[in-house]
Amino acid sequence: MKIALGSDHAGFKLKEKIKELLLSKGHEVIDFGTNSTESTHYPLFAKEVAKAIQDGRAELGILICGSGIGMSITANKFPGVRAALCLNEYMARMSRMHNNANVLCLGERVVGDDLALSIVEAWLSASFEGGRHEKRIKLIEEIEKGLC
Repeated sequence: MKIALGSDHAGFKLKEKIKELLLSKGHEVIDFGTNSTESTHYPLFAKEVAKAIQDGRAELGILICGSGIGMSITANKFPGVRAALCLNEYMARMSRMHNNANVLCLGERVVGDDLALSIVEAWLSASFEGGRHEKRIKLIEEIEKGLC
C-alpha cells in the first residue's frame, strides 16, 4: 500500500520511526518531509499529504506534529480527506471502521513512541465497515460539495 507521510519539526522523530515500521511491513512510503528538527510550518506538510490522497498518489496518509491538532485541522480542509486525530488504538480502529479515515494524525508530544506505533498498526489493520456508515460518509461528501 502507498502511504504518504508528513511532519513538522515537532513530529520529525516520530515520523522517522513510523516510516521504519511501514517499510518493515512492506508498504511503499512517500515522505513529504520535513527532514529535520529545524522549525518549520505544519500546514505545508499537511497540504502535500492531503493532495497526495486527493489525486491518488497515496491510498492513506499519516501526519505528525507536536499535538496532531494543526495537522488534522489543515488536512480536513481538503475535499475527500478524512483526517482523524487518534490518541489510542480504539480511536484509530473506529476512525477507519466507521469514518473511513484516510489520514491518521498523531501528536509526538502527546503519545509516546510505543503507543504511536501501536496506533498506526491498529489503524492500518482496520477497514471500513460500510453499511450504515456509508450513508454518513456520503453526507460528508454532500456537505463538501455544497461548500467547495
